[in-house]
Amino acid sequence: MKKPEERPVAEWLNPYIDLYLKEARPVLLDGSQIDTKALWISSKTRQPMKTRKVGTLITQITRETIGVGISPHLFRTADATTVAEACGDMPHLASALLGHPNLKITEEHYIRPSSLNAAKEYAKIIEHHYFTDGPAES
Repeated sequence: MKKPEERPVAEWLNPYIDLYLKEARPVLLDGSQIDTKALWISSKTRQPMKTRKVGTLITQITRETIGVGISPHLFRTADATTVAEACGDMPHLASALLGHPNLKITEEHYIRPSSLNAAKEYAKIIEHHYFTDGPAES
C-alpha cells in the first residue's frame, strides 16, 4: 500500500480545503458504495480520480483561467527553479520541497536557470490576475 502524502499548505487555503472536504466531496460521493480516503473524487464516476486525470484537469483549468495550460510537472519545475533563485543559500530546499531524497534528481530534472525569467513573468501574471485591477508590469 502506498504511503499517503502529507504536505503543509498555506493557511489561506484552509477555508477552501474545508469547503471541499465538508461540502463538495460528500456530494460527489453521494450514493456511491465506495469507501475511499482518496481526496479527489470524479463527478462523473463517483470513483477516486486517477493521478493522470487530476493532472489533465490542472492543465485545463490553468489554460481556461490564465490562458496558459500549466501541468503539475511544470508547477514543480517552477517551484524548484524559484526556490533555487530566491534561496540560493539553502541548496537542498528545492529537493526537500519536491520530496526528492537525492539533490541530483532535482538539479537535473527541475531547476532550470533559463526558466527564472519565465517564473518571474508567471508570478506577475498571477499577481495581476488575482490581486490588481491594472495591467501587469514587465
